[in-house]
Amino acid sequence: MDASSVATTERMGGNGVAAERAPLKGEVDRLRAQLSADGGPGERCEYQAAFLNSVRMRGVKRMIDQVAATDATVLVWGESGVGKEIVARTLHQLSPRRDRPFVKVNCAALPLELLESELFGYERGAFTGAHRQKPGKFELAHTGTIFLDEIAEMPLPVQAKLLQVLQDSEFSRLGSRQDIRVDVRVVAATNKDLGRLVERGAFREDLYYRLNVVNLHVPPLRERREEIPILVEHFLSEYARRYGRPRRDIGVTTLRRFMEYSWPGNVRELENIVKRIVVLGTEDWVEQELAGAPSRPEPMAGLAASGAAAAPRAPEPRETDTMGLKDIARRAAREAERAALKQALDEVQWHRLEAARRLKISYKTLLTKIRDCGLAS
Repeated sequence: MDASSVATTERMGGNGVAAERAPLKGEVDRLRAQLSADGGPGERCEYQAAFLNSVRMRGVKRMIDQVAATDATVLVWGESGVGKEIVARTLHQLSPRRDRPFVKVNCAALPLELLESELFGYERGAFTGAHRQKPGKFELAHTGTIFLDEIAEMPLPVQAKLLQVLQDSEFSRLGSRQDIRVDVRVVAATNKDLGRLVERGAFREDLYYRLNVVNLHVPPLRERREEIPILVEHFLSEYARRYGRPRRDIGVTTLRRFMEYSWPGNVRELENIVKRIVVLGTEDWVEQELAGAPSRPEPMAGLAASGAAAAPRAPEPRETDTMGLKDIARRAAREAERAALKQALDEVQWHRLEAARRLKISYKTLLTKIRDCGLAS
């Protein structure tokens, strides 16, 4: 069955299923055209490779590789701007659904009434202003993946309807008594602790467990500093191409400042700053901009409970005054590896065999790394 077809089971008699599919096909074609205009999955590959290349992200990448081929629902969580959508897109692109639609919905962007109609569609005359039938995002995502961003902001009434889709793979449009069956893989994302929202009655417990089949935590950029030079290079090239500007490099002083900064806005903040460097053609303003920026946010409760390792120490200015980009990146990678190694050992009370198993390295390699990193029990 192609992406423009949706199996429909009628509770009441009626005709016109073929007619109903016409607007659905148009919406699917529109989404495909938009994806092509945005550059499509191919142009994101370099970004994704950089994003998943760091020591702190290897666990996320392993989990993605393990679950991508399944239809398991995935809950991605982390601070704002860390790259949760990239994780969702990577899951989709590595799955058997890769050639089917990837549909994103920002649950925080719409009020209750609009969010419900956006997700599930509506019939003509379902409410004031509904002059024509419109398919919802779940219909458009049929045989593909739907990404529900900011899932914590979804109102409780819509949560109930989402639960029905997860349980039964069917729903009805607003103003209709007709069941629509869909085959959709659901990936949800949040920057909030859903467990605490459940305790406060702000999020349905049954929906939480339905969503939390596979849990992926994306660490903040300050814990993935070795990614920064790679991401900077990617954003410089991407926005020079997009805006028709000459490709330029940034100075070592600016890069060093990037490596020292805590990035409260994470990858999104870094991208915006590099974009401005490309547009303005200068980086003279960067130091003043970062000096006046807010400090990093408090960690999420879930993050604190996970025992995540502290961010690797950024090189001190005196150490890096004469260092080039590659040297700075190499040092950050060593610091990140040391932090990840120490975290794994601390979590198992320095049981080296168990730590080696968790890190998926040999016992001999673990001992070598402990020695090279200057760690002792």
